[in-house]
Amino acid sequence: MKIGIIGCGTISSAYFEGARRTDILEIKACADLRMESAQAQAEKYNCEACTVDELLADDEIELVVNLTIPRAHVDVGLQVLEAGKHVYSEKPLGVDTESGKQLIETAAEKGLQVGCAPDTFLGAGIQTSRQVLDSGKIGRPIAGTAFMCGHGPEGWHPNPAFFYDIGGGPMLDMGPYYVTALVNILGPVKRVAAITTKGFEERVATSQALHGMRIPVHITTHLTGVLEFENGTIVTTIMSFDMWRQSLPCIEIYGETGSMTVPDPNGFGGPVNVCPAGGDWEAQEIPFPNNARMIGAIDMASAIRSGRTHRANGALAYHVLEVMCAFDKSSETGEHVVIESTTERPEPVPLGLKEWEID
Repeated sequence: MKIGIIGCGTISSAYFEGARRTDILEIKACADLRMESAQAQAEKYNCEACTVDELLADDEIELVVNLTIPRAHVDVGLQVLEAGKHVYSEKPLGVDTESGKQLIETAAEKGLQVGCAPDTFLGAGIQTSRQVLDSGKIGRPIAGTAFMCGHGPEGWHPNPAFFYDIGGGPMLDMGPYYVTALVNILGPVKRVAAITTKGFEERVATSQALHGMRIPVHITTHLTGVLEFENGTIVTTIMSFDMWRQSLPCIEIYGETGSMTVPDPNGFGGPVNVCPAGGDWEAQEIPFPNNARMIGAIDMASAIRSGRTHRANGALAYHVLEVMCAFDKSSETGEHVVIESTTERPEPVPLGLKEWEID
């Protein structure tokens, strides 16, 4: 399948590299508002550099990977759909549920598919965690924890300002990894109760390129709450850019007969450990390949060809977006937020596949 990439910034190299690993995709063209960025990637990865309009007008391109900034995800996605092409977006699907729903509904009206990062849940760590839970090793899941805590990206990122603007923050930036992993393991979320806050009105960049630049904060940067899943599991969650140091685990699941540690969902690999009742932690065999970014789009292209449902699909991404937006909504209203959408757990990755294979 011939594809195009819109957005040739920092993250795009991971997608270009991923496409090199498969014969399912061929990147025909790339585009960026800054033509020099598109030309640099086109030269490095042997594809065409063009404008967004030229890319969307190319009839050979069937799927577009949208790597623009979060606030542009829906607008660019709608342009792609209007051009008659499938779209796979970087996370999050949108910056609010209304625009996210518009994207999903437009795709359905046109008979096109929407895919969305993260695809890290297709890697070895989260797939093994899912397999462990489904095997019954820890029994019925009762509770869990999910923590993503640090002090923000202004100390290292070359362009940190958008992390503190609408569409950024720890929830919409990092939350997709955690919520998607949890939905993959446990199923859809039923309701959310949360309190959120903003620790600092302004951030100061300390990266070499932007040292001393002052960044106004327009979003909440410390969000704490509880997810109640449809299967009854209750997961305590913190997403924060306001903590200088902490020692909290990424994800743990606590079941009737044991506990499980889940690796960092921002990566594709990592160890999975199980502690049976009355026992100690035991490392689990990891029977899946790690893979890397672009595996979600590879799976999407393969699914479009075969007629099956791709795993990092629009319904999953919209459900995750609604859950994330529910944190601020719950804090503002002082009430539980019932999640209106639902989604199927994605099909597990089959055993026996090699790196970059998907079926």
